[in-house]
Amino acid sequence: MIRVLIAVGVVLIVLSQTAFVISEWEQGLVLQFGKLVRVVKDPGLYFKYPFIQDLSRFDKRILVADARPAEYITLDKKRLTVDSVSRWKIADPFVFYRTVRDYRGAIARLNDVIFGRLRQEIAIHDFKDFIRAERENIMRNVTAGTKEAAVPFGIQVVDVRIKRLDLPQEVQASVFARMKAERERIAKRYRAEGDEKAKEIRAEADKRRAIILAEAYQKSQKERGAGDAEATEIYAKAYGKDEDFYSFLKHLEVYKKVLSKDATLLLRPDSELLKFLENPGAGKGKSPTTAK
Repeated sequence: MIRVLIAVGVVLIVLSQTAFVISEWEQGLVLQFGKLVRVVKDPGLYFKYPFIQDLSRFDKRILVADARPAEYITLDKKRLTVDSVSRWKIADPFVFYRTVRDYRGAIARLNDVIFGRLRQEIAIHDFKDFIRAERENIMRNVTAGTKEAAVPFGIQVVDVRIKRLDLPQEVQASVFARMKAERERIAKRYRAEGDEKAKEIRAEADKRRAIILAEAYQKSQKERGAGDAEATEIYAKAYGKDEDFYSFLKHLEVYKKVLSKDATLLLRPDSELLKFLENPGAGKGKSPTTAK
């Protein structure tokens, strides 16, 4: 019984050293004493010689390399802290195994390459170019350079992206102060333009107001003159019909204006103003209708 168990154990060990399964997301290298025997990229069950051949598994999926933030200097001597991330995959597992050995070695090499390419590209661009329109072009150049540099390591780089872009902590305060001053300058310019426009609008409104008042005054004077002329004509006609009655009415108007309960008048006894008060019929004469 013990011999059977030992035999089964030996068979299982041999099978475990002989058969292997490659999943859909894997690729493998079969090595014999460090030399390449074959590359397995398709999923399935495979066999190898036990004990003398080894299997190394590598991921076939797109992998991510997240580099540490690093400082760079732009063409106009501005300092930037850039946090980059890259996507890549293993294109040639044997070259990959021979040059970088494993995932950790690949990340170290990729980060070195990306750091060098970023430093080179940022150094030939101004700060404003990197944070505005030229940023996409810069990253395309970095991606192209990283792809070319990663080929000798059996790595195919998909792209390199900026995950975060910051200013160094010690220069943030000064940059924010300059930005605030710039915004205040723009705000003052807008306020000055608004005040100038408001003055123009007020001046135009005052001019229109003066024109309207002048036209209204001219019209009122014309209407008043026409009314005075018509009143004078009516008075003249009334005076021509009955002079005594006209004189009596005019005296009544004068009495209404100058006489009040608190008024005191000092007049000569023979004053023209008193003739209708002393004798209401003093100015009455024959009317044209009773004259014979």
